Amino acid sequence: MTPTSHHLPHWDLESIFPGPDSEAFCDALAESGRAIEALEKLFDQHAIDRHEVPLVDDSFIATFETTLRSYMDCIAGLHLLEAYLYALVAVDTREPRAQARFSEVQQLATRLSILGTRLTQWLGGVDVAAITARSELAAAHAHMLRRSQVRAAHLMAPPEENLAAELGLSGSMAWEKLHGNFTSQLVVPIELDGKPQRLPMSAVRILAYDADPERRERAYRAELVAWEAARVPLAAALNGVKGEVNALARRRGWQSALEASLFDNAIDRPTLDAMLEAARETFPDFRRYLQAKARWLGRQAGLPWWDLYAPVGKASGAWAYAEAQEFILEQFSGFSPRLGDLARRAFLEHWIDAEPREGKSDGGFCEWIRRDESRVLVNYEATYDGLSTLAHELGHAYHNLALDGRTPIQRATPMTLAETASIFCETIVRTAAMARAAPGDRLYLLEAALQGSCALVVDITSRLTFEQSVFEQRRQRELSADEFCERMLEAQRQTYGDGLAPEALHAYMWAVKPHYYSGALSFYNYPYLYGLLFGLGLYARFRDDPARFRGRYDELLSRTGMADAPALAADFGMDVRSKGFWRSSLEVLLEDIRAFEDMAASAPMGR
Repeated sequence: MTPTSHHLPHWDLESIFPGPDSEAFCDALAESGRAIEALEKLFDQHAIDRHEVPLVDDSFIATFETTLRSYMDCIAGLHLLEAYLYALVAVDTREPRAQARFSEVQQLATRLSILGTRLTQWLGGVDVAAITARSELAAAHAHMLRRSQVRAAHLMAPPEENLAAELGLSGSMAWEKLHGNFTSQLVVPIELDGKPQRLPMSAVRILAYDADPERRERAYRAELVAWEAARVPLAAALNGVKGEVNALARRRGWQSALEASLFDNAIDRPTLDAMLEAARETFPDFRRYLQAKARWLGRQAGLPWWDLYAPVGKASGAWAYAEAQEFILEQFSGFSPRLGDLARRAFLEHWIDAEPREGKSDGGFCEWIRRDESRVLVNYEATYDGLSTLAHELGHAYHNLALDGRTPIQRATPMTLAETASIFCETIVRTAAMARAAPGDRLYLLEAALQGSCALVVDITSRLTFEQSVFEQRRQRELSADEFCERMLEAQRQTYGDGLAPEALHAYMWAVKPHYYSGALSFYNYPYLYGLLFGLGLYARFRDDPARFRGRYDELLSRTGMADAPALAADFGMDVRSKGFWRSSLEVLLEDIRAFEDMAASAPMGR
């Protein structure tokens, strides 16, 4: 336990189910199983997988509506079970009953996934205009129908798709589970303040934000030693995941895993290329920021990795959790009563788990539970970054609130748009913190915000570069742990350049980030950059016309599963295929860099 973790809240899961072996959970699990079995019979009865183009008549419409409603009911029922168990496991990966139940639910999820594939096959040749003209339910799900046309063209034969879904449980999903369980239970030997300690990896990584440079360096070196010892199983897991994704992408007719990822994320290659080109143009600016930070910290040989998240300047007070809560409530309420009420509910109803502890997953996330209810996991530290992360995850909860009333299919938001509300809420908090900061605090707050911007522009690009390299090599053979390390270092050299000391990078970021280990969510990196810059673009439009923006904003959030990303951006006059749009969002960050350089040059240096 870290010094900042005392009295931090744990979330309430008992209001969902009393426990994984409770009567309520067992009943819900049994009901979900019965519903999926009934749906399987319905699919068989109506041949929901045939390849011939169906005739859109009254019989077809009746079958379509019955099938889709039953399918969505199964999604909703199973989601509640999955979300509850995921939350249980996230705070204690050692909990055996939750792990066992999670495995049971994954079996049901696989059966439902197979039915989803059959539905896609069935709808792949349907006349979308004809069905949406005759069915209100179809019209409400037109986006899904149009995407089914594309997805159906990238499906293997039904027996192969069924086999792939079943083998995924012992393939990529098993490798992903191994990474999550193994890394969350890592205990790191470290000496701090002259005392040998054993801390969970999440607590060691939080020390990257410590004000003491010796503690930061000790944590960095202890972390690398721990990853070095864990490299064999983690390299095997990463090879397993990437090998499976490559094989399935090839068999489904995608040119690459990246092409499949772009479709899943509802953007196209011109959009990605325009965004990345604009981002790379700013790398010299971000390197100047890192060099200015190194000078302020007194680092003559460049900024080492362990100083990447070091605080610059001093805040008049730390962001204790209670202060962060009060500040978020005030700023969210200032944007809209609805956002403020959401945050207040999250705090009062114990949606948030904030204490870092052994067995708990690192990082943070927000999990939608049901209707307008979510749960938020963070590993809180009393810094501006802790405040910002909490606001970010509560932004996801607000997005879930905006989606309330949509069907399970309409809620299926791509990652590129899933970051919209979270980045927006971060920006609300950041703007308010800067506006009210005392003169002595502004350098600290500005640099803390730039840490996040640098991570999303520079580090995210390094992760994308690394992942593309791994996918390409994995087509020929497996990679060794040493090769993963070298490719990670090379990606960091290409992106951070002379902004960091070349001998003090982080070779094991491939082990740290769980995003690499998801077979279902490959390239879990560029959507964060998209979310940052799209969110900044939206915030600029909010400042131009706050009253008009609020209603349109909630409507946009409610439709993120009902249109592709470029179409939703166009509703706000934003052309995401144009490099000019991305440059305009990035200019906000470049203004921060220039301001930081000026302030750091005139502020007293410190270490």
